[in-house]
Amino acid sequence: MAFSFITILAAGQKPVFYLMKGKAFIDAGNPGEAVSVLTSAMKDNHDASFYLWRGEAYLAKGDFSSAIDDFNSANKMTAASGEYGLARIYAMRNDAATAVYHLELSMRSPFRKNEKEILTDPSFALLENKAEWRQFWKKDWYSTPEKRVAEIEYNISTGNLAEAKNIFRALSSSYPDDVVTGYSSALISIAGSMYGDAVRTLTRIVSENPGDIKCLRLLASAQELSGNPAGASASYTRLIDMNVADPELLLSRAGCYRKTGETEKAMDDITMYLEFYPGNKKALSLAGKAASAAGDNILALSYFSENVRLHPNDPECFIDRANSYFMSRSWEWAAKDYGMSLDLQPGNAEVWLNNGISLLNMGKTEDACYNFRKAFILGNRNSTEYLGKYCIK
Repeated sequence: MAFSFITILAAGQKPVFYLMKGKAFIDAGNPGEAVSVLTSAMKDNHDASFYLWRGEAYLAKGDFSSAIDDFNSANKMTAASGEYGLARIYAMRNDAATAVYHLELSMRSPFRKNEKEILTDPSFALLENKAEWRQFWKKDWYSTPEKRVAEIEYNISTGNLAEAKNIFRALSSSYPDDVVTGYSSALISIAGSMYGDAVRTLTRIVSENPGDIKCLRLLASAQELSGNPAGASASYTRLIDMNVADPELLLSRAGCYRKTGETEKAMDDITMYLEFYPGNKKALSLAGKAASAAGDNILALSYFSENVRLHPNDPECFIDRANSYFMSRSWEWAAKDYGMSLDLQPGNAEVWLNNGISLLNMGKTEDACYNFRKAFILGNRNSTEYLGKYCIK
């Protein structure tokens, strides 16, 4: 797999795709393959990101010495970029003093992590009861705006928008011009479905701070939610061009390309993602939908059928294939797949309706009416038209 991928990338793909593939191998529990891919890529790419990700791969292998070498190499190329990795290694070695030393260097750099990310990092589990660890957290590492945005994020995640707004009002009155305040404003806007306001705020922030990855990610999400897939795909492209090694960016961009009718670009991104994560359910579903949008129903069915084969207990996989059959008026096949999905998830009103329509076109009016009634009971009002026309005598 590694050799195949290197051959593909040698044809002219961007360096970030090597980083993404390395991450994918680490995610899949194959850090040795990640080391191989990244080492080959480093012959032509001299960037700290490659040392950082190869350091992560070595760390996943348990090769601490090689990981330390790579994080130190990253530090030499971009100051302090490898300090967090070094802190994690020494924490896993139960060397609290050295771990905290490197963590403090990281916290004084542009690469510092937020409090939640550090506290939930399992690498630091052995330090939780150490004096050095307690002393580290006695220091005031975060500004007031940073603390408040963490509270806002938490309250939004728990559905407490009113409290999030209260915190934001205090934050905006004291720190009106802080970037973190602008980011918080966008969070509040998105939580309140005011997507246009969020886009305007984040566009301004990103124009003034073009390297702000967190704000750019949120901008892409806000653009999608506001119904601007073209703008979102451009934002995802910027993130990829910034060497953000997140393969999920490809799927997000592919979804936007599908909505803008750029199905060839969508398929390119999905194909690359499937190189990283073969058999991924979400990617196969999106590939089928993109192929269908391009008018290639046979190709769409091949993706949907592969998803059914790999995920036979997932109702959404059957629904995807059933919808494809439905669109091609293959009523019997559609009814079979809708039926399978309803066996797995009987509460889907839309599927009951579509199954009824399929059965109706097969001449099975009595069975179709049963499905229309189930759809109506579950709240699908579109079923009333069919009930009135075919089922009420």
